[in-house]
Parts: sequence; C-alpha cells; structure tokens
Amino acid sequence: MAKKKTISLEGAVKTDAGLTYKGVIMEPIVEKCEGCERAVSFEEDKFCPTYARPEIKWAKGICNFATHVSTEVNKGGKVKVNPLKASKRAARGR
Repeated sequence: MAKKKTISLEGAVKTDAGLTYKGVIMEPIVEKCEGCERAVSFEEDKFCPTYARPEIKWAKGICNFATHVSTEVNKGGKVKVNPLKASKRAARGR
C-alpha cells in the first residue's frame, strides 16, 4: 500500500515572474495538467511542485510525471523484425 505525500508550497512567494519556491520560479499548470494528483493550489492558481515549467513537459507528448494519463500499449501483435535477420531465417527455412 503506497502512502500519499501531501505536498505543500509552504514558504512560497508570489511574484510578477511567477511563484518563487526554494529559489525556483514556478509557472502555473497548463490545461493538460488538470486532474493530476501532483498539482497543488496556491492562492488562485495551481502549480506543479515536481516540475517548474509544466508546458515544456507536455511539448513533446505526455508528461512523464502525469498521474491522470496512462500510456497506450500496442496490442496489434505486430513486432518489428530486423530485415537482415528475417532474410537469414527465410534462408534456413524457418
């Protein structure tokens, strides 16, 4: 059974640049982060204590810290085969 840690942004200061927490400027979460268990509310906005700039984590696909998104597994049964190995197998009669 996994314990849930409650993450607080105690000691954080809201500035014009964003939220300053332990010397790091954190930006508010993006729309894709909504529903993630890691998001923490601070005043009116929500912030990700794991990553300071959440929009960059979503730039190239799914954020690896997201708790609300699961990866899809290809169940098509197709396996990529090396063409050189395939030709050797065909030559042996497999």
